[in-house]
Amino acid sequence: MSESVYRCSLYPPAHAPGSQILMRIPHNEVNLLDRIMVMTSSMFIVGSPLWVPLAYAWAWKRWKRIPKDEKKRRAIYASMLLSFVTFAAIGPYRSPSVGRWIRLKKWQLWKAWLKFVAFEVIADSPSSLNDFDFKHNQAIYAISPHGIFPFALGFAVLPELASRVFGEFRPVVATATSLFPFLRTILSWLNSVDASRPSVDQALKEGSRIGLAPGGIAEMFEGYPKRGTHPNEEYVILNSRKGFVRMAVKHGVPIIPVYCFGSTKMFRRLELPALEHLSKLLRISICVFFGSWGLPIPVRQRLLYVMGSPLFPPNAGSNNTAEFDQHVDALHARFCNELIALFDRHKESYGW
Repeated sequence: MSESVYRCSLYPPAHAPGSQILMRIPHNEVNLLDRIMVMTSSMFIVGSPLWVPLAYAWAWKRWKRIPKDEKKRRAIYASMLLSFVTFAAIGPYRSPSVGRWIRLKKWQLWKAWLKFVAFEVIADSPSSLNDFDFKHNQAIYAISPHGIFPFALGFAVLPELASRVFGEFRPVVATATSLFPFLRTILSWLNSVDASRPSVDQALKEGSRIGLAPGGIAEMFEGYPKRGTHPNEEYVILNSRKGFVRMAVKHGVPIIPVYCFGSTKMFRRLELPALEHLSKLLRISICVFFGSWGLPIPVRQRLLYVMGSPLFPPNAGSNNTAEFDQHVDALHARFCNELIALFDRHKESYGW
């Protein structure tokens, strides 16, 4: 998309009737330094699944090239490499207290990203703002779609500016993120929650507010260029995703549906069915994706978050009864219908 087209269609004349703008970051404030920060950090963080294994392979190859008769040199190199890998894997710096100490959410880097994506949040039903405290009450933010990289969830939780709308919450992330040191470090600083049932259950039991992408990494493989799909279509996996709904009913925590327009357009991917099957088998995301100039740098795209009204679960009692399952199915159906309605009501104002 050219910059001229981007600017002309950036903001609509008006949003859907009855909605209210909660936050809007002007797109024209982005400068050269912001762009450099976005590109560099994207290469470093988003591209880490590629360059970290390559860096390890390069270091291993360098060690193998050291002549075997130079035992002292080989031992020193091996100990340094092992120390680095160990520190990267289990370093003591991975603590939410460290994230607070370094003021992670106030970094200028995230402000540059918000300007880059022209971050905007609107409330679909402003009346719900008076009935529910979105910034403090315990809730589950269900943010769709996931996209090739979860920018939608990331920008809702990382920047301090976003917390003025969404409040503070803990992101629920796939277990596979622990394989990538730098991404894992940032998530640890955010006090993230592993996407396993016991971890989410414990977080809600402790009263934590959480946010997640219901479709998970499986959504990375949906949509274009998959056979039978179109570049202008959106795909969200909902029908088989009831785990977060069960948790909401069990703990009596409301679900807040959020649809993020534009998050699926920041990267493109190659359609490789073998990698998709391998990803599902290993429960990790193995995807060949690219953005600007064929690099892990996203295409500039406006992100519009549409926040729906909280969906309150009924008092279901025991979670091992048929009645409990019925409540889960009913709340899940309400969530699906609401998310679809959010998309349909606001897609035209986004330009779709």
